[in-house]
Amino acid sequence: MSRKLKIAIVDDEPDMRESISQWLVLSGFETETYPSAEDALKTIGPDWPGIVVSDIRMPGMDGIAFLKRLMGLDSGLPVILITGHGDVPMAVEAMRLGAMDFMEKPFNPDKMTALAKKATQMRRMTLDNRALRRDLSEGQQVMSKLIGASPVMERLREDILDLGQADGHVLIDGETGTGKTLVAHALHAVGPRASKKFVPVSCAAYNDEALSARLFGPLEDGIPAVEEARGGTLCLEDIEALSEPLQARLLAFISDGGTPAETRIIAISNARGEGRKAEDSLRPDLFYRLSALKITLPPLRARGEDILSLFTRMTEQFSEEYGCEPPQVSAQEAAQLLQAPWPGNIRQLINVAERAVLQNRRGSGSIASLLMADGEDNQQATTTEGKPLKEYVESFEKMLIDNTMRRHKGSIAGVMDELCLPRRTLNEKMAKYGLQRGDYL
Repeated sequence: MSRKLKIAIVDDEPDMRESISQWLVLSGFETETYPSAEDALKTIGPDWPGIVVSDIRMPGMDGIAFLKRLMGLDSGLPVILITGHGDVPMAVEAMRLGAMDFMEKPFNPDKMTALAKKATQMRRMTLDNRALRRDLSEGQQVMSKLIGASPVMERLREDILDLGQADGHVLIDGETGTGKTLVAHALHAVGPRASKKFVPVSCAAYNDEALSARLFGPLEDGIPAVEEARGGTLCLEDIEALSEPLQARLLAFISDGGTPAETRIIAISNARGEGRKAEDSLRPDLFYRLSALKITLPPLRARGEDILSLFTRMTEQFSEEYGCEPPQVSAQEAAQLLQAPWPGNIRQLINVAERAVLQNRRGSGSIASLLMADGEDNQQATTTEGKPLKEYVESFEKMLIDNTMRRHKGSIAGVMDELCLPRRTLNEKMAKYGLQRGDYL
């Protein structure tokens, strides 16, 4: 945690408040003073960035009641109590309730400094650990959205974890609809800048003047993106849309030493056609700076059985949304899904899945017709390069067992009965496809 922690001083006697505050300020601490516990509670809450020093005997809410309130808000908040000689038994009881320590009046200033130093160190460690847990949790949530067990997806997740910890700028490219923005979020969420801001800017969404102001200022309302993202991640989508003057300004910003030590840039290129790649649109010196690290996302057609897993997941979500049963995919339809070229990738698959649910609710239509209608012409729904029959069979078999386990909520007996499989055969196939009964309970 980079910011300095505060010390809240709570005492109804103005002279005592000021005396403690002056000493701690001279010792290098930042203080805030409050005349009552009630006033302090208006400011102090969970994850409050500091510690509390409070008198025990105060009118209204006394120090013990104040301590109980603070422990209810944040049990990891260090509280140091100030007590008169006759209140020592009360202070000992307060430590049982969660106080860190206590000092008797008149207190030794050096002891006050030593206790404050120890308490702020404890608080910093507590808050840093909480931030780390939140960052890891957010990173795991983002990574969990990268669905798929295909080798290319396994490699992609490994690349994200590796590059997320690296310090260079990153260029992400790939076909439209492959999830480049999600990967950019994942790179930020698993890296050391996860607790800082992630600022996305679409370079294609502004004219040149507006984009210049959004990136570098001045802005009438708000701060420019390069300042907003300082210390975190600046994500530039459609990077190839930058004009030459703005490319020069961005290069100057990078070259001035502000990045990547302070700010990491993740550039996303959505142009994959011949002559429209990022390296064809950007000046070479900027391109090489931004592509120090690079991730190319795999097209959906290269992800094998992930297609069926994604389709099943999407149809289940849309079925829940529309209040109907998901469509059952036949072996022929599974083969068609696996063979389709998917020019729109995951975005196209989501559209097909939603329409499959809607037409299933009406009791008409087929997945093949959706694939045909989704292409620019009939050729878009024809098969891509052939695969061994064994791959199609295994992909369909895994999808069928997975769907049946979901419907029966993990009931082995129900799956055995519906698929007419003996227990041993079902167990062998689930082990083969990495299906765990516990995932369906």
